[in-house]
Amino acid sequence: MNETYRGIFVFVQQTDRNVANVSLELIGKGRELARELGTDVTAILPGFQVEGLCAQLARYGADRIILVDDPALETYMTEPYTRVMHEVITRYRPEIVLYGATAIGRDLAPRVSARVHTGLTADCTGLAIQEGTGHLLMTRPAFGGNIMATIICREFRPQMATVRPGVMQRISPIEDAVCPVERLEIEGLAESRNVELLEVIKKVSEKMDIQDARVLVAGGRGVGGPESFRLLEELAEALGGTVASSRACVDAGWVDRELQVGQTGKTVRPNLYIACGISGAIQHLAGMEESEVIVAINKDASAPIFEVADFGIVGDVHKILPVLTEKIKAARRERETA
Repeated sequence: MNETYRGIFVFVQQTDRNVANVSLELIGKGRELARELGTDVTAILPGFQVEGLCAQLARYGADRIILVDDPALETYMTEPYTRVMHEVITRYRPEIVLYGATAIGRDLAPRVSARVHTGLTADCTGLAIQEGTGHLLMTRPAFGGNIMATIICREFRPQMATVRPGVMQRISPIEDAVCPVERLEIEGLAESRNVELLEVIKKVSEKMDIQDARVLVAGGRGVGGPESFRLLEELAEALGGTVASSRACVDAGWVDRELQVGQTGKTVRPNLYIACGISGAIQHLAGMEESEVIVAINKDASAPIFEVADFGIVGDVHKILPVLTEKIKAARRERETA
């Protein structure tokens, strides 16, 4: 291993000039790792007319920004972005490179790792520095989430990982923070496009993203069927939140995959998580156990979900939810008229 590799670099994903939350989370985690290594955090920002995002990246902890601003990067395409990352890594020789495990990150990171001849650990849920060696410890679920594997890349650099959104936390913004911005010009990016983008069709959703919700009412197999999710929706509406789901309900076709919480779904950290008819398999707990307050409703008093719950109700969700919803509505009406 060549000792000239230094620094933690974070690929910043932006769409329509909006930075993905996972990129801010990784900059925050990068700062923590950088302190242990005695180095700094560099944000790599590819795009077109995205210089205005640099101030936000500085507030969330970037020590330096490498800005690659080119019309060819306005919309994500695999080859131009791979060329950018390859050029950055070759020129600056970072020790660690982190990507969000999003659709874009999962497309980009493997191609970059092959291009620079290093390893990649995908879908990490934990990152740490090994004491004594300084190696990056990359933890990810294996065997369907039944065990957690910690992977080390001893021989090659940079050490690279994709990290699931929501498992790391953004730092509190540092007001008036500034950092140096270095512009990197890469010739011929437009010529490197090997596909033609004809049209971008954006999916419009009226529902709140479960990763942004402060209150989640989640249903599992124990709710009985898709019609029972109406009870969850009524409770979520009364609480100002939204509905989520376990994998079993998604696999059964009861709800959309965008609502899935867990190892193969999304990781969430709401202020309040109400688990209805969810047994609490380890794969589901991995996606919600960091919630501030967890309330479990289940007929099985021995269900594993009660082990992580702050409050537990043993009973039938079909009987409990209507009563709970009405009580909450009544309390809100009383508060509004007080």
